Amino acid sequence: MEKIKMTTPLVEMDGDEMTRILWQDIKDILLTPFIDLKTEYYDLGLPHREETGDQVTVDAAQATKKYGVAVKCATITPNAQRVEEYKLSQMWKSPNGTIRAILDGTVFRAPIMVKGINPVVKNWQAPITIARHAYGDVYKSTEYRVPGAGTAELVFTAADGTEQRQTIHQFQGPGVLQGQYNLDSSITSFARSCFQYALDTKQDLWFSTKDTISKQYDHTFKDIFADLYEAEYKEKFEAAGITYFYTLIDDAVARVIRSKGGFIWACKNYDGDVMSDMVSTAFGSLAMMTSVLVSPEGNYEYEAAHGTVTQHYYRHLRGEQVSTNPMATLFAWTGALAKRGELDNIPALTDFAHKLEKAAVDTIESGTMTGDLAGLWEGEVPACKVTGREFLEAIRQRVEAM
Repeated sequence: MEKIKMTTPLVEMDGDEMTRILWQDIKDILLTPFIDLKTEYYDLGLPHREETGDQVTVDAAQATKKYGVAVKCATITPNAQRVEEYKLSQMWKSPNGTIRAILDGTVFRAPIMVKGINPVVKNWQAPITIARHAYGDVYKSTEYRVPGAGTAELVFTAADGTEQRQTIHQFQGPGVLQGQYNLDSSITSFARSCFQYALDTKQDLWFSTKDTISKQYDHTFKDIFADLYEAEYKEKFEAAGITYFYTLIDDAVARVIRSKGGFIWACKNYDGDVMSDMVSTAFGSLAMMTSVLVSPEGNYEYEAAHGTVTQHYYRHLRGEQVSTNPMATLFAWTGALAKRGELDNIPALTDFAHKLEKAAVDTIESGTMTGDLAGLWEGEVPACKVTGREFLEAIRQRVEAM
């Protein structure tokens, strides 16, 4: 069988721990036997980020701007324990946060649904896609402990030297203080990405904030979305037969639980962080959650929604067999390959990516799956628990049959 040719490379960002091992297994077992795989490789594993002063992360993000499509393995965002474990010179920032800031992108996360693993919310019949703003807010906040009594003020000094001041709180004793921000330009990019993704996927778009309480901060988000929709997207949405809907975040939660699914739910940064975990868990497993970062310029970065599966990695190092779910990481590859095929007009590449996804889903639905899914299984056939590598080998048999 002749391998499928690629014309433009994917930006490949390798990662850490157990997902790094699965990353190579996916390439060896399911990709390179069928595709003449062309990538521009960046090692975002924590040791190499340390060696390069994290410049490798910046370089990978810039390469994504150049080539338009990237695929990323899960990476470690170090805490104090990781600094000691890996002998780091500093507590390096989240690679995802760095990449998101450079691409000014929006993260879209959606569950992979299979028959036999039913959502906890029984009326959910179609995936719910979380669109998470990936800039600013609490993730870029300034905060510190207030030692005792005093006045906390919010001060803005304009370029011409004029000041605006507002008292935040008169502290009578110790407490905490936090300041956060966002930019009209980033919010506009977020809104435009959401509207465009809804059109591309032909799904309704919901957006929620708490503008009744945050009458300046959250209301700015609401207004920018509304103005952009009226100016650029209303007619396009009507022509596509889809709708845009705004509501308060607490009302949105209630509506989402009562819904049948099948829409995009756009959230501010922290809301999206929390709600994507809630949605993914309610659909079955975080290891069954796809994630794609989309920039306003049309750059795409695909990744798994979960972390590096540290405990499985430690067990793997001890020589134990581990049953790690590779589905989200596999779907990061298939998403990137399908988009590369679409952009480069290589139907065979896009078709292969879709067949690989179907083979993976069919493998689970036939009863062969990793341990995390076996505990949730309600299918007609008994669940057969296998290791992550055995699961990939089972998928390959189906791909070859196709």
